[in-house]
Amino acid sequence: MAFYSKDVDPVFHGAGAKPGLEIWCIEKLRLVPVTKSSIGKFYSGSAYVVLSTTVLKSGPTQHDIHYWLGNDANEVDSALASDKALELDAALGSCAVQYREVQGQETEKFLSYFKPCIIPVEGVFTTQEGALNGDTYQVTLLTCKGDHVAHVKEVPFSRSSLNHNDVFILDTASKIFLFCGCNSSIQERAKALEVVQYIKENKHSGKCEVATIEDGKLVGDSDVGEFWSLFGGYAPIPRDSALGGPQQVDSPVTLFWISLQGKLSQIGSDSLEKDMLEKNKCYMLDCGAEVFVWMGRNTLITERKTSISAAEDFLRKQERSNGTHLTFLTEGLETSIFKSYFNSWPQTAETKLYDEGREKVAAIFKHQGYEVKELPEEDVQSYINCRGTLKVWRVNGHELSLLPASEQTKLYSGDCYIVQYTYPGTERDESLFYAWLGQGSVLEDRADAVFHMDAIVNSARGDPVMAQVAQNKEPLQFFLIFQTLIVYKGGISAGYKKFVAETGVDDDTYDEKKTALFRVQGTGPENMQAIQVDHVSRSLNSSYCYILQSGTSVFTWIGNLTSSKDHDLLDRMIELINPAWQPISVREGSEPDSFWSSLGGKTEYPREKEMKKFIEDPHLFKFTCTEGDFKVKEIYSFTQDDLTTEDVLVLDCQKEIYVWIGRHSTIKSKQEALNLGLKFLQTNILEEELSLEAPIYVITEGHEPPFFTCFFEWDPSKANMHGNSFERKLATLKGKTSSGTYEIDKTLKPVLRLTFSGCV
Repeated sequence: MAFYSKDVDPVFHGAGAKPGLEIWCIEKLRLVPVTKSSIGKFYSGSAYVVLSTTVLKSGPTQHDIHYWLGNDANEVDSALASDKALELDAALGSCAVQYREVQGQETEKFLSYFKPCIIPVEGVFTTQEGALNGDTYQVTLLTCKGDHVAHVKEVPFSRSSLNHNDVFILDTASKIFLFCGCNSSIQERAKALEVVQYIKENKHSGKCEVATIEDGKLVGDSDVGEFWSLFGGYAPIPRDSALGGPQQVDSPVTLFWISLQGKLSQIGSDSLEKDMLEKNKCYMLDCGAEVFVWMGRNTLITERKTSISAAEDFLRKQERSNGTHLTFLTEGLETSIFKSYFNSWPQTAETKLYDEGREKVAAIFKHQGYEVKELPEEDVQSYINCRGTLKVWRVNGHELSLLPASEQTKLYSGDCYIVQYTYPGTERDESLFYAWLGQGSVLEDRADAVFHMDAIVNSARGDPVMAQVAQNKEPLQFFLIFQTLIVYKGGISAGYKKFVAETGVDDDTYDEKKTALFRVQGTGPENMQAIQVDHVSRSLNSSYCYILQSGTSVFTWIGNLTSSKDHDLLDRMIELINPAWQPISVREGSEPDSFWSSLGGKTEYPREKEMKKFIEDPHLFKFTCTEGDFKVKEIYSFTQDDLTTEDVLVLDCQKEIYVWIGRHSTIKSKQEALNLGLKFLQTNILEEELSLEAPIYVITEGHEPPFFTCFFEWDPSKANMHGNSFERKLATLKGKTSSGTYEIDKTLKPVLRLTFSGCV
């Protein structure tokens, strides 16, 4: 879609050039920038455009655009904000996803930008702000819902607003009260404490008292009496009805084509295919609680404006709830949720469409004098000491056989192994366990490997990390602890030999007398592998070097796309496999007939440069399992503070996943956590090419390894705190020092210990 700079509002000049948030507000029918000091302050009578720019670890820049509509914003300002959001997207090369945000019903993605919360202010935004009217402090009662982001909403200052299920904040001129309904969760109470701290610092300049009041605590403390006196005295809170509000009903998924005049025409329902979407048209996907507008790459900006207006009119005429989320997607930028509504979606990433937009933006930024960096090389850094102690056991039926040191870097693809690696940590030795499952291993050996690893880990000191890895899907860390590794075909375990005998298949276990072909790979002397592959010419690849052993002859084959580094690895591997070999060096394209004869004849093989898959930044998810119902929710803009001790979380890094177990979670077994990881892979949450054999790490709170903490801005002191989430946040609010003592905040009154046996 062509969109020239003369069409762009000057206020967007340079937008998205640097990571972070940029916010504009509609004032007198024009867009004006919001100063950094006012970011996070929203007026209920105004409409805003918000741009979030993130530089991904893999190199590219990601943009998300939101337009936020206050409950009291007029229709003209709201429509203009929608148009400006589309205009900003076009200025960025049409490579952003757009979201409509309505006050009180914001998406968790939007709220994650403004931690711990946003609390809209009555009135209208103006660049000519004056002093506050009047000297009277407005007492407000707020509800605070959510465990990882806080949905804060003002409710009538009345006893009838209180209930047993939610957490409330009563903000007065001299004191902030936190009232916790007896049915509220620990995580919600902890998140509400963050909001209390935010209000104290931002509305009271840190100069007010804070008191926590729990549902059912009535006597014995002046704060309790003061709290209820503000409501005219104590009275019992009625029990909540079974159904607190309208229940979500599953709606049919319906696809509409949007004409140039904005007319909706239904073209499909429930059973949808991607090829229904044409590049020169716009569509609306109605999923009930959320609605998407999909805009083809070849559509004009006028068509897109018409389509967005049509979708907004549709929601108004249908009298849909403000909680209905509206998302606008340009072809090639479809979210995983959108793709999940279609029967099939091509797994190959449409990188060309994405790169087109990136190239446009890069050209604009370079022209304006901004630095634009290229994609970085793959990170091969080891985050742990790789000079530790290695032990390797082969799974042999229901027993384990410890390999001698000289054999522990030689694995067989028909066998399974348990690997223990012990290395010096910050304060103590740490251990890391792997169950390596050979590609040709039998199911019984795989199950035994995981069982034995779990038993060893449970009996070990220090709560070590354990991981399940499959051959050909090994994580970098696995290779780095071995440094050099040779993987032979076949197996020597009892399980593999029994399988060969019962099925009658050829036993292809490596033998120096047989023909064998090895692919050499790696990044350097401390990370190199020789993998035995089928000895046929189609196993060759121009991006690698190979070793071909045939009788008394040994060839080294050098692919045309390999580097001097690859050639050095080839020489080193020859020395490791058999120092007595005197290989014949062969370059691709100059092979003798005897070389091809050893491979059964010459056939086609991959000759193109092997491209590394584009890896997105990691995503953090929270597991919820109730009565067999398995649910996963993404946590946006995650930080270490999102690792709440009551939860089980999964960090999806595409190449591998990490299952993190909080100390106070209901999951007590690493084996159970491993099964959750397998279930996560099966659900394919992000609609990505995540292999069902991707490595799964299991990590417990307080024992996080550096190759996990590197994804966070890690504070070790937070990992060693005691108590549940609420108690930890309360300790932080009181001013706990690193020595473990408390510097009591004199403005905070502690939780009362006089309790009743239930909700009143």
